[in-house]
Amino acid sequence: MPTDPVERFLAALDPDHREAVGARPREEQERLAAAWTRELEADDELDTLDELSPPAAEAEAARRVLERDAG
Repeated sequence: MPTDPVERFLAALDPDHREAVGARPREEQERLAAAWTRELEADDELDTLDELSPPAAEAEAARRVLERDAG
């Protein structure tokens, strides 16, 4: 499992989004990864999901971050 926050964020994305975000500048990737980390830490609903399936919680947090970024 990657330890770099950007690598972890990219790994949580579905393949299409992973490719699109991977093509963005590193600074933007770091900004999104930081938002993803905050989402994981702040949302109690994700805490519950994380207990059942950490990859699902990470994927849901990534989806939310990208949704907000696009909005």
